[in-house]
Amino acid sequence: MKKYEIAAIGELNVDVILNRIEGFPEMGKEKFAGDMLLTLGSSTAIFAANASSLGSRVCFVGMIGKDSFGTLVKESLEAKGVATDYLIENPASATGATIVMSYEEDRANVTYQGAMDIMGYDDIDPSVFDNCRHIHLSSLFMQSALLRDIDKVLEAATSKGVTVSLDTQWDPAEKWALDYRKVLPHISVFLPNEKELQALTATSSLEEAIEAVLPYLGNAMVVKMGSKGSLLVRKDGSRHMLASFLNRNVVDAIGAGDSFNSGFISAFVKDLPLEKCQEIGNMTGALNTTAAGGTGAFTSPEEIERRSQALFGHSLGL
Repeated sequence: MKKYEIAAIGELNVDVILNRIEGFPEMGKEKFAGDMLLTLGSSTAIFAANASSLGSRVCFVGMIGKDSFGTLVKESLEAKGVATDYLIENPASATGATIVMSYEEDRANVTYQGAMDIMGYDDIDPSVFDNCRHIHLSSLFMQSALLRDIDKVLEAATSKGVTVSLDTQWDPAEKWALDYRKVLPHISVFLPNEKELQALTATSSLEEAIEAVLPYLGNAMVVKMGSKGSLLVRKDGSRHMLASFLNRNVVDAIGAGDSFNSGFISAFVKDLPLEKCQEIGNMTGALNTTAAGGTGAFTSPEEIERRSQALFGHSLGL
């Protein structure tokens, strides 16, 4: 048995989340927000924290500054049961931060990358590839050094028989400088949303985007479709559409896609069928929207199961 089921490799920052904002920002004007939350941010960290809360053994590989935000990140991960043995503290750089302006199911973000943009393959302790069963990668376009070294990371994982999931997330520069034809054959589970998949493939419809990546899938892809649910696409072209578990009292949708990932991959590393992984992903994505921030709805496996049944009348089944 490997020490960790999942190693999350990626960006770390804090989120300053503003909710109940009185309109959209305008130059030269000031708006009020009704709520503010300072919390653990970054897609990869939300994924790791929630996967750990679901009962998976998780470690994190990432870079933070030696500052108060870095301390908040490290302590928040540890409080969620995520091992921080592989965290790298860089005294020469500040920990990243994101200002999140939340509007119901959507959001506008402004991010300072800081230390997250520095970590490359050579900074990673290679023993992590021996000590984990699965690696999850996210937000590559926010991490230029990791994006540059993605081939080395995938080669190291493949050489050790480690499976890999990837959620590229949005490219703030909108250059989409990732050769999916080269990368996807090494990915066990590709986890984009509709908009990201179309942008990555430079296509104008979801169907065109699926057809573009299908010849290169290493195993399977799940397209996250918000309130519509998710679409599982296997390497052989077979598909499984699954409707969402709807929460009609959304607090915010920050991290809903990352929470989907945490549920799906927590099931995947337990060798559950892909359709069951997808169902659990849909459930954890919906649960995410019942509390503020990306990790607020995830405490312990028992409490998550209780909330799943109470709110949606459905057992998580992990």
